[in-house]
Amino acid sequence: MMRNGEQCAFADVIVALAAFWFATFFAINLASGASERTLNNVDPDFITIGAGGFDVNDNEISGQFEIQGRLNTRLWIFKPQVGMFFTTAAGFYAYLGIMVDVFFGGRFVVSPSFAAGVNHEGEGKELGGSLEFRSAIELAYRFEDRSRLGIQVGHLSNASIYEENPGTEFAILNYSIPTRVFSR
Repeated sequence: MMRNGEQCAFADVIVALAAFWFATFFAINLASGASERTLNNVDPDFITIGAGGFDVNDNEISGQFEIQGRLNTRLWIFKPQVGMFFTTAAGFYAYLGIMVDVFFGGRFVVSPSFAAGVNHEGEGKELGGSLEFRSAIELAYRFEDRSRLGIQVGHLSNASIYEENPGTEFAILNYSIPTRVFSR
């Protein structure tokens, strides 16, 4: 069993590896024209609902239920997202961030994202402070009506801005529903 410091170091290594692979993936796809395909593949705004596990890297996993607004307003290739989730351990997290959709053919979409938000741990895992950062990646299948079904995995931590930074991982099954709720 890992001690708290070892868990923190392990989570930091995972985050560093994820950042490296994301940067490599992004550079390769940029060089191959994927960003042009992403910019030309216009999807609507989405409301995304999801359910899965929170703190899946520990022995006290709790359920996680999430809702997101994914807007198609773009700044270069980045799209804003806003969301919140709660856990079965009375935890709550609300966040605002950015995401990128990278399309592979007409059906598969990989969506890395990053957000900052406010955390209330409830009876769940203590994450060291209220300000927490969320990094995630989703692999989704896009249906004919543009709705999506995807698996998302991610990491939540305070990036060592507090004395303790245990961090945690989550895994969610998401369904994204096209919407005009956010239309201007």
